[in-house]
Amino acid sequence: MLAVTPGDPARRVLEARGVTEPSPPAIAAVRAELRLDDPLPLRFARWAAGAVTGDLGTSWRTGREVSAEFVTRLPATLLLTGAALALAVVIALLLGAAAAAAPGRWPDVVTRVVALGMLVVPGFVLGVVVLDVLVVRAGLGRVIADGTPATVFLPALTLALASAATWSRVLRTSLLEAQSATHLRVSAARGAGWLRRLVVHQAPQAAPPFLTVVGLGSAALLGGAPVVESVFTWPGIGRYTVEAIDARDMPVVVGFTLVAVVVYVVTSLVVDLVCTLIDPRLRAAP
Repeated sequence: MLAVTPGDPARRVLEARGVTEPSPPAIAAVRAELRLDDPLPLRFARWAAGAVTGDLGTSWRTGREVSAEFVTRLPATLLLTGAALALAVVIALLLGAAAAAAPGRWPDVVTRVVALGMLVVPGFVLGVVVLDVLVVRAGLGRVIADGTPATVFLPALTLALASAATWSRVLRTSLLEAQSATHLRVSAARGAGWLRRLVVHQAPQAAPPFLTVVGLGSAALLGGAPVVESVFTWPGIGRYTVEAIDARDMPVVVGFTLVAVVVYVVTSLVVDLVCTLIDPRLRAAP
């Protein structure tokens, strides 16, 4: 899609390098430097051959290796996504447990409305509102985040809310299904208290669906990070990729896409293995 976008990538690259009015000879030189006149399949094959060996190419905009650029910004992105994951899990547990404890009553209705609100508001809109209300007007936090733990809470919260909304509804459904199981009624008839039934029976049965959406959602957090990082000027891989899209820096954009896909696949595999360990029903028969 980036390759067929209107405009000359060579001109955008020169503009990103600080050349405000690129001359035709300069544009032609950059096109030759980046081999932009080669057919797109050939350019992709050349990039894929390098990616197999871990070489994601060289940034058209900065002239540095894409992998080196990513490594430099990786700690900030890991901090943001890790904090967002922790916040999303905590919020989902609170909302899901509260809704499952009183199905059909006011706690369930309130948590459903809250979850719907968190889900439908776009991340960039929520980020702008947080900056305007909490940072600018209330004086909480900083307008420009510097990638440290001291400034991570607000961008992490913005990134976490949409995922927490989905996860809380999945947890509610799983807990209610576990609550209606026959063995849970037998356990109650034997005198087991609500806490034992929750910890021993309901939680393990509700864990696999919840862990599945959390695992897949945690990988998806990386895909949503560019928007939040751009709004909060967070110095991570996502913001760097957004700048690369604006400059038509294709090696960076394709490299980020590859990294996101690999993270998603690996996370899915890990989640499947963990769910198999937790739930005996998912294990293959000997």
